[in-house]
Amino acid sequence: MLSRLARITCLALVLFAGPARAGDLADFNAAVEQAESHNRVAIGYLRTGNIDLASLEFDRLREAWNALQQRFAGKRPDAFDGVALYGQMWTKVSARLVAADMMLTSGRPEAAQQSLEAIRGDLYDLRKSAGIAVLADCLRDANAAIDALMAYNDRSLDWSNAATPFGIASKAAIYGAVLDRCDGMAGEAVHQAPEFRRLIDGAKASLTFIPKAVADRDTDLLHRVLIELRSFDKLLTFRYG
Repeated sequence: MLSRLARITCLALVLFAGPARAGDLADFNAAVEQAESHNRVAIGYLRTGNIDLASLEFDRLREAWNALQQRFAGKRPDAFDGVALYGQMWTKVSARLVAADMMLTSGRPEAAQQSLEAIRGDLYDLRKSAGIAVLADCLRDANAAIDALMAYNDRSLDWSNAATPFGIASKAAIYGAVLDRCDGMAGEAVHQAPEFRRLIDGAKASLTFIPKAVADRDTDLLHRVLIELRSFDKLLTFRYG
C-alpha cells in the first residue's frame, strides 16, 4: 500500500511540477523564431514596397512578440542568468515595435524597416552576450562576411596590386567558412529542407569560381559571382535569418 502511494505521489509531482528550466532555452529560441519569421517577411515586403502585406505581417509579429513577452519577460531561461541585456531587450524591442507602427501609419516604410531590422540586432547582441548561437545569428555573421567580399565588386579593380587577389581570396575563404558553420548548426529539419540546401549549396558552388576569377584576373567573372553570392545571401536571410 505504501509502495503504491509512493508511486502515485511521484507521478503527481511529475505531472504538476511544470516544465524544467533546463528546457526553457529551447522554448525561448523557438518562440523568438516564431516572432522573427514574421519580422523577416515584414522586412521583405517593406523592401519591395508592399505596405499592406508588410502591415499584416507586422501585426502577426506584434502578436507573437506579446505572447513571447508574457511568457518569458518575468522568467528568464537559465542561460540568461546574470545577462543584463535580457531585461533591456524587452524594453528595446517594445520601443522599436511602437516606432515601426508609427512609421507605417505615417507612410514612412524605410524608417519602419530600420526599426524592424534593429530588432534582429537586439536579439543577436542578447544571444552573443550569453554565449548562445542560433542559425539566424550565423547568417547575420554571413551578411557581414559577404559585405566584406562585395567591396571587390568593382569594375576598375587593380589586379597588379598584390593586395587585390589576396584580399579577394581571403574574404571568400572567410565567407565560405561562415557558410559551413551555418550549414553545420542548422537543425535537422532545416538542414535537409530542399530550399535551404538549394541556397546554401548554391552559395558554396558559386564560391568555387572565385579562385578561377582571381587566377585569370577576370573582373567580369568576379562580378557575376559576387552578384550571385549576394542573391543567395539575401534569400538565406529572408528565409532563415
